[in-house]
Amino acid sequence: MKAVSYRSYGGPEALEYGERPDPKVGPDTVLVKVRAAAVNPVDWKAQAGYLDSMLDAVYPVIPGWDVSGVVVRTGPDAPEFEEGDEVIGYVREDFLSRGTFAEYVGAPVRTLARKPSNLSFEQAAGLPLAGLTAYQTLLGELNVGKGDTVLIHAAAGGVGSMAVQIAKHVGARVIGTAGDHNHDYLRGLGAEPVTYGDGLADRVRALAPDGVHAVLDLVGGDALTVSPGLLADADSGRLVSIADPAVLGMGGRFQWVRPDAADLSALSDLAEAGVITVEVAATFPLERTADAQRLNAEGHTRGKIVVTM
Repeated sequence: MKAVSYRSYGGPEALEYGERPDPKVGPDTVLVKVRAAAVNPVDWKAQAGYLDSMLDAVYPVIPGWDVSGVVVRTGPDAPEFEEGDEVIGYVREDFLSRGTFAEYVGAPVRTLARKPSNLSFEQAAGLPLAGLTAYQTLLGELNVGKGDTVLIHAAAGGVGSMAVQIAKHVGARVIGTAGDHNHDYLRGLGAEPVTYGDGLADRVRALAPDGVHAVLDLVGGDALTVSPGLLADADSGRLVSIADPAVLGMGGRFQWVRPDAADLSALSDLAEAGVITVEVAATFPLERTADAQRLNAEGHTRGKIVVTM
């Protein structure tokens, strides 16, 4: 099969495009013919070696964790799916090796759900990691619900835009930080936008004088630093960051997303009901995955960057 892979840690230039062996299909695994795979910051960060203390790299490594595609073969203990099923997946293992930037991926059933029928393969590929991150942080750790005011940093990005839509769906008021050029986009999603930079705390307090009930930080740095002071006293612990472990010293939680078939199915249902939309900012063919990574690393993209097969 065609795939991109790397043989040592490095930047986008470390990627090689060429032939790799087809994946084997384990007992509780299905073989997915990949139609699209979304690029996430964790892909190029892992490739650069930032996760070396957590995940072994078994070379050559095919990067990528997000996927949408079609089941072409099932293992003997995978009754959840059959040949021809259209699926999405957050196909993360506990090591780096068998990723989704390839023509085929062997995906454990615990990482998969049925693809929303109303999304294209490109849109659907952008749903799993970003959607699960938003879903698990907002409805799990932060317990956001009706009547809450939630502040989301980097609200126009891949995770942020889904977090806005999920929070609005459960009845929360959303304040979202973003660059001025994304304010109309956030208003269209139902959020109240505020601009990054000096004076951010004052701008948020102007909208929520009594403080916000929860903060979801997706960018870290200065935005996170001012966040504890924006929480209402009774909600001082409802602070989660996926971007900056400094949150642990602020009484908050540093959270990773985990593969979860039930959560992913719930997200698929929300997308099929029109609650969640996925904006695709750009698409690249597989052989240009390095260019897709470079664009993602710039950090200014609205929505998702997707590699297609």
